Amino acid sequence: MAETQPGGRHHHRHNAHHLHRPPPCKGKLITVLSIDGGGVRGIIPGTIINFLETKLQELDGPDARVADYFDVITGTSTGGLLTAMITAPDEKQRPLFSAKDIIDFYLQNCPKIFPQGNGFLASVRNLAAAIMGPKYDGKFLHSKPIIFSSFEARLEPLKDAHVADICISTSAAPTFLPAHYFETKDSNGNTRSYNLIDGGVAANNPTLVAMSQIKKEITICASRMRP
Repeated sequence: MAETQPGGRHHHRHNAHHLHRPPPCKGKLITVLSIDGGGVRGIIPGTIINFLETKLQELDGPDARVADYFDVITGTSTGGLLTAMITAPDEKQRPLFSAKDIIDFYLQNCPKIFPQGNGFLASVRNLAAAIMGPKYDGKFLHSKPIIFSSFEARLEPLKDAHVADICISTSAAPTFLPAHYFETKDSNGNTRSYNLIDGGVAANNPTLVAMSQIKKEITICASRMRP
């Protein structure tokens, strides 16, 4: 699962030099974009996002990006990849990729990630790969899903992971790809290890995750405002 807020600097670290937006508080309209998983079918939400961005550019100019119009953007599995692509900033703190880049990314890379053969032998190979592919004993699924977000990274520095690690983890679909192991380190030298698989296995509803994150941030915001 990858969940982020526009405006964060995700170029090297998930929350490095984060340009924090005001937290959502009671009475403020909060806009959320949620992107489901689905492997190569990520090109479908990618096409919709590209259409939306094109229309926004007709209204607000060629530099308009989808990330400019949402407070929270959330995604899991391939939706996590899309989330990272449309929110990761460049050196000018603007989205590194346009929505059109998403379509090009899927068209160019999906055939390499999920090569498709033809004929009976190809079907047998695909079935064998599914049976013999990476398996998991379920040990790590007994714990709560790991949520990576700009908000969580501010609360817990050890969840301030590299975007690359988050993307590999949230899209590590069992039977197709192995689990992804990585470590994070805070300024005091403390470390935390992660061994993660596809976010859709444990948190297949990114909208629900986003709502829980928003509620959590509102609660913290309200408690800090009390005298």
